[in-house]
Amino acid sequence: MKTFIRESANAVLIVLGILSAGMGLKGFLLSSRFIDGGVTGVSMLLADVSGRPLAIILPILNLPFIALGYRQIGKKFALKSVLAIAGLSVCLATIKYPDVTPDLLLTAVFGGFFIGAGIGLAMRGGAVLDGTEIAALLISRNSHLLRVGDVILILNIFIFSAAAFFLSIETALYSILTYFAASKTIDFLLHGIEEYTAITIISDKSEEIRGEIVRALNRGVTVYKGRGGASDAEQDILYCVVTRLEIGSVKDVVKDLDEAAFITIHPLADVEGGRIKKLALH
Repeated sequence: MKTFIRESANAVLIVLGILSAGMGLKGFLLSSRFIDGGVTGVSMLLADVSGRPLAIILPILNLPFIALGYRQIGKKFALKSVLAIAGLSVCLATIKYPDVTPDLLLTAVFGGFFIGAGIGLAMRGGAVLDGTEIAALLISRNSHLLRVGDVILILNIFIFSAAAFFLSIETALYSILTYFAASKTIDFLLHGIEEYTAITIISDKSEEIRGEIVRALNRGVTVYKGRGGASDAEQDILYCVVTRLEIGSVKDVVKDLDEAAFITIHPLADVEGGRIKKLALH
């Protein structure tokens, strides 16, 4: 029953994310020829240049990244993402959003806001509407020089340079503003969580939780020996580092085994070595 309720809540988040991203695209950006960053931005640029429907180009460009997500993160994540991106395509093809404003500044800011809200809500539901972060995670895991943020920045430099060439410099500049608005909205919805996140878990069922994280999620767990401040009883404290796409999976594992478990989440600037990097070898 708990699983059903949780997955229903995730489905609602994904649907809201689809509707919000659709509003950002059709209600603001497309009429002004502004684009976002990442795979969505590439899709919008190709749709503008080629005249092909965005609803067709978007899922085609995202499919390779979802396949990578299947290998790196799991079947459940990939399936949710396929359904989410397909839902966004249907939304773009069928729903008639109003063209909200001709003001270019408002279009850039609020178009980015709605797209960012859509991507963030979908991520909270365990899916993605844009495959850029999956690609960035894969590249960063195989590189000692590039972090996830670096990869995304480099990709977007190429995207907005292309926008300046094929559209106009003014359009590219407004599109950069759109991208920043979207990025800040995503970060807000995800509580400012960075690419890598440390999770500390305190539970009376720490051994069962540790085994399930290692077995089901293939993540390393460090066990600290602690002592309760009030009870003075010895306690195992679990510490693991995951990507922000995997936070929900870890929390689900913990809550399934111990509803009363105490969980803290800490943003990290970067991570090197350990189980995180070893996953890239599989």
